[in-house]
Parts: sequence; structure tokens; C-alpha cells
Amino acid sequence: MDIIKNALAKEPFLVLDGAMGTELDARGFDVSDPLWSAKALYEKPELIQSVHEDYFAAGADVGTSASYQATVEGFESRGFSRDEARELMVRSVRLVQAAGAKATGPLAPMAAASIGPYGAYLADGSEYRGDYGKSRAELADFHSERIAILASAKPDLFACETIPVLDEALAECEELTRHGEGIPAWVSFSCTDALHTNAGDDVRDCARILDGLPQVVAIGINCTAPDYVASLIRRMREGTEKPIVVYPNTGEVYDGKTKTWHGNGVSYADYVKDWHRAGATLIGGCCRTSPKDIRAIAAYRESLRK
Repeated sequence: MDIIKNALAKEPFLVLDGAMGTELDARGFDVSDPLWSAKALYEKPELIQSVHEDYFAAGADVGTSASYQATVEGFESRGFSRDEARELMVRSVRLVQAAGAKATGPLAPMAAASIGPYGAYLADGSEYRGDYGKSRAELADFHSERIAILASAKPDLFACETIPVLDEALAECEELTRHGEGIPAWVSFSCTDALHTNAGDDVRDCARILDGLPQVVAIGINCTAPDYVASLIRRMREGTEKPIVVYPNTGEVYDGKTKTWHGNGVSYADYVKDWHRAGATLIGGCCRTSPKDIRAIAAYRESLRK
């Protein structure tokens, strides 16, 4: 059964959670590190679970694991064994599941295992460019073990997110087929303007190509400036009838060298109605969003029920 299709039969749209890394930072945990939020998996896992609980309490139906920047190689560089590194990645999903067990929303809470792009592992901001110089086969090899490890935790979904280039999305999907244990996935791209991924792919073409992959149950956009999102939704809708997932950032710009955000964020809730009307049926937040933003999204959904 398509878990997303089944849930959407009950609700106008699904509410996703918001930022993990920048929310940890807002709560006093230092994420200026190559492991980013994944560092908290061994230093402060209870804080991660607390963030998940707050997002579910705000109205989220889906919680996304703190595995965006988690890799075996990254944990090994901190002195963990391969087995310990694998367990930390599994822990990321377990923390969402534990938080979901306490949730009381109208839908059964879902745990999505985050799979960040190769650029997240590089920790240099290249997920906002996609200029890796890697072949599809090399990218598939990079994602293979991560997918198998996260699948062993039995998440409800995979969140293949912040992907800057179509080739990487296809590489991840190949490995989902091989090692994903039949767990469905959404695929979301980071975009540089109202029509293209950060690497310059037309999002209509991305949606059209991914539309034919049965393991992909939603396609969309994340960690992208809110101003571009309604246009991107409409463009993607030209290539697919699958659900569209969107969870933009607040419009600030990330500096990969200093690992800091610059600029002024927008009033996030002002956009949600437009995104839903444009065709988005999974809506949440990415970097710099908070439980307050997710609460506003859930409030808009509640208004549609009346």
C-alpha cells in the first residue's frame, strides 16, 4: 500500500516537520561541524528526540531523521568503529519512531529516513551547486551502504532530499531498488530559481523521469527560497501526477565555508496557501524553520477541514 496515498485520502494535505540542524542550533547545540546535526546522535540524542516530539506536537504527520549528514565514513573519522557508526545511523530513525510513539495527531505518525546528497557529506555547501565531478555510478556507490543501513531501521519512508542534480536522484533511486527493502521514498530537489535545480536541470524533466519509478511516491522541492516554490510546483506538475512535496527554507542564504546563514527570513505561513493551491500535498519546512512554522501549516490545514 502507498502510505502517502492512503494518508492523503484522509487529509487535504500532509504536514511535514521543520528544520533539525538549525533548530538544534537555536536550542544551544553547536552544529558548526562537518557532521552537522548528526553530531548530536552521539553527543545529545535526547535533544534530537525532543525536537521531533515538538514537531509532532505542532501538528506534523511526518518526522524526518537526523541522518541527512550521517555516513559511516563521517563517524569513523571521529573514532567510531563501522559497527558503531551503523548503530548511530539506525539510532537516527529510532529517535523519530520514539517521538512518534508519543504523538496524538489525527494520523499515525510516520518516520522518514533522511538521505542527504553527496554534497552534505563534503560539508562544503556543494549541495547548493551540484558540482561534484562524480559519475552516477560513483554517487550510487556512495549512497548504497547508507540506504541499506537506514532501511534496517524500518522507517516508513525515505526522504531523498536537497538533491541538486538529477543524476544523483537517479543514483539514489537505483540503490533504493537494490537495498531499500521496498520502503517508499520521496525525492526533493534544491533549486536555484523558479524552474531549475541548483545544477540547472529543468524540474519538469526531473518530475517526468522520476514519475516512472514505482518506489518514488512523491516528488518535490526543499531547502529552496520560498519565492520560487509555487512556480516550481506548477512546473513539476507538468511532468507528474504523483504527490508534490515541498519544504523550503526561510529564504536566507547559506555560506558553506563559514557554515552560517545570511539575509532576512520571510514570513513562512504567508506562502502555504499558495503552495497548496499550486498543487503541493505534502508541506513542511527546511532550514531555519521551527515548530512555530509547522504549527502555522497545521492551522491552515485545520481551516480547510471546516
